[in-house]
Amino acid sequence: MIKLKRAYEPPNEDDGVRVLVDRRWPCNVWKAQAKIDIWMKEIAPSEALTTWFHRDPAKWPEFRRRYWAELYRKPELIEELEQLDREGTVTLVYRAKDTEHNNALALLQFLEHRAQMRKAA
Repeated sequence: MIKLKRAYEPPNEDDGVRVLVDRRWPCNVWKAQAKIDIWMKEIAPSEALTTWFHRDPAKWPEFRRRYWAELYRKPELIEELEQLDREGTVTLVYRAKDTEHNNALALLQFLEHRAQMRKAA
C-alpha cells in the first residue's frame, strides 16, 4: 500500500517506510521531526520540469506526462519503490502545498498505472 503525505504533517506509526520524493528538503522541518527513512532525490522531477510547472494546475496534464517520461528512464528507482511496497506500507512524502497537483501524486499514479499494466499482461 502506498500513501501520500505532506512533509508538514506529523508522521504516524501506520506510515510504514517514509520516502521523501523531492529534490529539496522541506523548509522548516527538522530531520528528526520528519522521520524520513529514505530520501529519493533522484526520483523527483528534473529541475527544468519543476521550474516549467511552477505549481500551475493548468499545466498539470502536461507536467504529469513529462514527469512520467522521466520516470520511465529511472527503472532502478521505480523497482526500489515497488519492492518497498511489496514489503509493506510506503508513504511518499512531499513538500508541495497543493495536494491535487504535485510530484508525489504523479509518481503514485505512475506506480498504479504500472501495476495495472502488469495485471493486464
